[in-house]
Amino acid sequence: MRSVSGLSRRAWLAAAAALPLAACRKTEAIEGVYAGTHPPRGHLLRNDAPARDPVLRRTQVVIAGGGIAGLAAARALRLAGIEDFVLLELEDQSGGNSRAGRLGGLACPLGAHYLPLPGDAAVHVQDLLEEFGLRRRMAGRWSYDDRHLCHSPQERLFFRGEWQEGLLPVHGVGEGTLAQYARFAGRVAEAGRETAFAIPAATAPTTAAHLALDAITFDAWLAREGLHDAQLRWYLDYCCRDDYGMGTAAVSAWAGLHYFASRHGFHAPGEGDERDAVLTWPEGNGWLAQRLAAPLGERLRAGRVVTRIAETRTGVEVDALSADSGRAERWTARHAVIALPAFVAARVLQVPPAFVQDAARHARYAPWIVANLLLREPLQDRPGGAPAWDNVVYGAAGLGYVDAGHQRLDPRPGPTVLSWYHAPGETARRQLLDTPWTHWLALARAELAGPHPDLAGKIARVEVARYGHAMRIPVPGTRARLQQLPLRGRRLSFAHADWAGYSIFEEAFTLGHLAGTALA
Repeated sequence: MRSVSGLSRRAWLAAAAALPLAACRKTEAIEGVYAGTHPPRGHLLRNDAPARDPVLRRTQVVIAGGGIAGLAAARALRLAGIEDFVLLELEDQSGGNSRAGRLGGLACPLGAHYLPLPGDAAVHVQDLLEEFGLRRRMAGRWSYDDRHLCHSPQERLFFRGEWQEGLLPVHGVGEGTLAQYARFAGRVAEAGRETAFAIPAATAPTTAAHLALDAITFDAWLAREGLHDAQLRWYLDYCCRDDYGMGTAAVSAWAGLHYFASRHGFHAPGEGDERDAVLTWPEGNGWLAQRLAAPLGERLRAGRVVTRIAETRTGVEVDALSADSGRAERWTARHAVIALPAFVAARVLQVPPAFVQDAARHARYAPWIVANLLLREPLQDRPGGAPAWDNVVYGAAGLGYVDAGHQRLDPRPGPTVLSWYHAPGETARRQLLDTPWTHWLALARAELAGPHPDLAGKIARVEVARYGHAMRIPVPGTRARLQQLPLRGRRLSFAHADWAGYSIFEEAFTLGHLAGTALA
């Protein structure tokens, strides 16, 4: 065995044995808390007792759920001149997976942290970005505000002991790996030419080729295509875990190819950029969610647990429980937009439609962890690529971290927030409730110890957001189940990323916009 920093083997073993105790002492000195979500509120849905002496309220439209879909529906109502509505949100802050937080006075994301530049099919998202001043036409071409585009360098990977630019492993890989990269790039291009992929997914017609891909896992498709290289397989698994919450063994081949073919393709080294430009902010997509919520005023009722939705002869009744007062409310309206996950909708609807019941039976959801680490000062760095916005460790169970301070224009070094992401897998849902926040801190520190051995001594505070059902996983069969759903009815409309089969901003926003527009 080679010595470590000149230590003898015996001295090295003694130092290693002391590390767990040192780690415990450092963890105890770090302040921390679970923040951003309130799991007990969601569990109130398990109580089947009817509302007692509810406060009666009346409005034209009730929107149940204040994630991106619900906020988009509210915006569509306002644009149509409908002002008499209410939006009921479980948490204290709307935005769903796009909420934001603050740590040590610094903004940071509690969930989604970027938005790719929308393609031609995402017309409603394009309109929103134009409304927010992020997109405008100059000399006949669309241009995006540079201040909101991710600053360079955008991504880097800690691979074989040093940082490299981009997330596709390229440092010192062999000819066989490069050939597999090129082969996969060719198959993605072929899939895009033969079978349309688009975002929102519903804007591309579902074909027999789509359904064939939807019937098998991405792993099975890769094996069939002879794509077995370890570096390529790691990268594709990382991409699926990052977007879908589960890896290539769980998601469908349709989802795996859709990730690339619907946006930026896949570029082997030397064939172009790995990723397209993205919009991002220190608070992540919370920047967008906050601007969608700002005009709502008192129409946004946070801290409301929707417990029952029933169609009546003349409209709908929506029962909700105020988390602060414990008082029950009963809203009478002509229409309700159900911007809730499918499994929640099936629980609260007094008579859930068959397609909602089917989704509740078959939908699978990925848990999610976002640990925001407040650092007293910048970290030391390993050789290679310069500090980037998105920083990933090859082979790690987690998904790396984004530097919430990367978008700041102040070049002076100072405190910052690292937002570490982890998709622990479906079986870990109970663990999210039973383990202390220190468990996730320990995992983050262990993952980042290689590239940042000084991390532990620079953490001042930790705030962990946990999501038991963060996103619907596009497992085989998901695409087939989502064809031609009756999402807009006479009394009830449905708007949530669940009805796209996977959770991204463009899908949720488009479904919410269409639900609200249909009521105009």
